[in-house]
Amino acid sequence: MNVYLEQLGEKLRSVRLRRGITQTQLARQCKLSLRFLVDVELGRANISLVRLRELAMALDIPVESLAAEGVPASPAFEQSTTFLKNLPPADLQDAHKFLLEKFGGANAALRRSRIALTGLRGAGKSTLGSLLAQRLECPFIELDKQVESASGLTLSIIFDLYGIAGYRRAERFALENVLLKYPRFVLATGGSIVSDPVTYNRLLAECFTVWLRAKPEEHMARVLRQGDRRPIKQSRQAMRDLRRILWSREALYRQSDAVLDTSAQSVKESVQSLFRLVRPT
Repeated sequence: MNVYLEQLGEKLRSVRLRRGITQTQLARQCKLSLRFLVDVELGRANISLVRLRELAMALDIPVESLAAEGVPASPAFEQSTTFLKNLPPADLQDAHKFLLEKFGGANAALRRSRIALTGLRGAGKSTLGSLLAQRLECPFIELDKQVESASGLTLSIIFDLYGIAGYRRAERFALENVLLKYPRFVLATGGSIVSDPVTYNRLLAECFTVWLRAKPEEHMARVLRQGDRRPIKQSRQAMRDLRRILWSREALYRQSDAVLDTSAQSVKESVQSLFRLVRPT
């Protein structure tokens, strides 16, 4: 916490000086005490988000430029953030893909040899992924099993002991190990990997990603066929939750290189469609 507050204070001071504003002027404009502002810049005060937003507005800088952990408040970063925020959604997605392709690290040929399947549970990632790997003659890997193998714990125990943050760290570590060890593979990811920007950006940069989507009813039916009877107890609430999760993650899933709707398709039909999507041109 102390390190973060020091970083925030350094960024705030750097932006203020670059704007040519004194501490007294900024404190008066934001109706803060001068002593408090000095403490913030020295990393000795834990400022509220509302107050930080007021400072950002006074300095004409996006608040995320100040609050982002470990990111310097450089002019280039500020200008890029402002530019990207003003792009329409379609153009922003194109810009994101360009940045990943330009600076992500992996070349196009390597990405095409690493297939990553995303989507909610019941989308068919394990079933279709293993069959696709057979056709491509490469390893099939389930990321959650890699997490369990590396930690020696089940996912439920990881969540109980370390929470979502602990699981995210383990997931990121497992993905890095897979990328380091295998030049070619088909990877089935966890349904929530898209919720972690760092890990998901890494996945998008290094792999050719395919979102396996289906209607909510199809997802639910497949989960039940897998033997999980829990949704039956609260089926109406479970369907509402499923629709909400799909809606909240759809924009993230759509960042994938390709989308395959497996609704009302047989496994054989879906594998054929998936193979046509991922095979090298």
